[in-house]
Amino acid sequence: MIGPRYDLAVIGAGSAAFASAIRARSLGAHVALIERGTVGGTCVNVGCIPSKHLLAASHAYRAAGAHPFAGVKTRRAGVAFSALVEQKRRVVDDLRAEKYEDVATYHGVEIIRGHATFDGPDRLDVDGRAIAAARIVIATGSAPWIPPIDGVDVAGYLTSTTAMQLSDLPESLVVIGGNYIGLELGQMFADLGTNVTIVEALDRIAPLEEPEISEAMTQILREQGVNVIASATVSRIESGRQKTVVADTSMGEVRVTSDEILMATGRKPVIDGLSLEKAGVELDDQGDLVLDDTLRTTNPNVFAAGDVTGAPQFVYVAAAQGTLAAENAVTDRRGVMDYTALPRVTFTSPNIASVGLTDEQARVAGHDCECRVLALDHVPRARVNLDTRGLIKIVADRQSGRVLGIHVLGENAGDVILSCVYAVKYGLTVDDVADTWAPYLTMAEGVKLAAQTFTRDVSTLSCCAA
Repeated sequence: MIGPRYDLAVIGAGSAAFASAIRARSLGAHVALIERGTVGGTCVNVGCIPSKHLLAASHAYRAAGAHPFAGVKTRRAGVAFSALVEQKRRVVDDLRAEKYEDVATYHGVEIIRGHATFDGPDRLDVDGRAIAAARIVIATGSAPWIPPIDGVDVAGYLTSTTAMQLSDLPESLVVIGGNYIGLELGQMFADLGTNVTIVEALDRIAPLEEPEISEAMTQILREQGVNVIASATVSRIESGRQKTVVADTSMGEVRVTSDEILMATGRKPVIDGLSLEKAGVELDDQGDLVLDDTLRTTNPNVFAAGDVTGAPQFVYVAAAQGTLAAENAVTDRRGVMDYTALPRVTFTSPNIASVGLTDEQARVAGHDCECRVLALDHVPRARVNLDTRGLIKIVADRQSGRVLGIHVLGENAGDVILSCVYAVKYGLTVDDVADTWAPYLTMAEGVKLAAQTFTRDVSTLSCCAA
């Protein structure tokens, strides 16, 4: 027997799902979220919130033992990792209740607990309960992807989820993967006292960033005692009292032994077990959902949003997609996502933040590029903080001067990048940025200084020269 018919049913209860539900309710739709696990999805439960909480704690611990200020005495008395994990759990629980469960109640969104599978083009089965909906959104998120490395299952490994649930801090850790997850969690454990090695298959860590940022971040990590091995393809993992990662490099075989291995090798959409064929929802040759620009699947009444779509895996992208999917589903409009000036941040210390095109991407797109790189020793805020680790790079079109991309490595780069988003989104030129007010003694002033380097030598300016 089929129960009440919903205007919109959303499979999942994470960021994309909640954005869909909230937007649909604002349009007057009758909405249900269907969740088989914990409400809140990746971000609040096992992603952004818990990882950044532990990162903040690790940076505080490192600063307690090593800072550049004369006459300021601090001390480190060890880490009770289980206490950190418990505090992280409380933060997560509070935010899940406030920002998800209470929000669902406020907006009148019904949450149905159970495992949803398609039972027809407009029907779902939730553990034996039939659900009918005029429109359906798949927002089932993503999960860690583990490559088929010989011996990995026998040896055992951590993921970004399980690493933050450990009760004890490992003495040594090999991180396989040098992109944002590997860098953030690798540095977190290193700051807390773990001996960390990062192994990256590509020729540099942070491979999506500008080469100057990758090189500088590698140097920063090595100065902190992290062993960084790039251009290393892991061939097998050997079990034993400790685990040994065996990798092939241009210099021959490398073996690294550690207590734990963290697999930071990417994520994959969660679509198994949905019985998509019953709804006429097709997959491509890679096994991913076939979607048009409006987030519709091959069933025009079934949409997708969030990490399951294969889009850039940021919570703000998931939320934007969820909103768009709901608008298209409820109103039959054909809105599309605009990824222009989409920022990304890696919350290492210092942060890595970027928006727009890299130098290479701009050239591939046909631009005649002009780039400038500003070292942070030219930024007064960095000098005052006694922390000049990092740089700011601006990629511009040579003829028009239009800013195509801005890339920052530095403390608070995640906050600085918002002004850069506006510059890229609204087509500002380097002259526009150079001539715009910037508050003195902020890291954001560095963007103005970087823009000034296109026409002058900033080393010849006084501290607050316009």
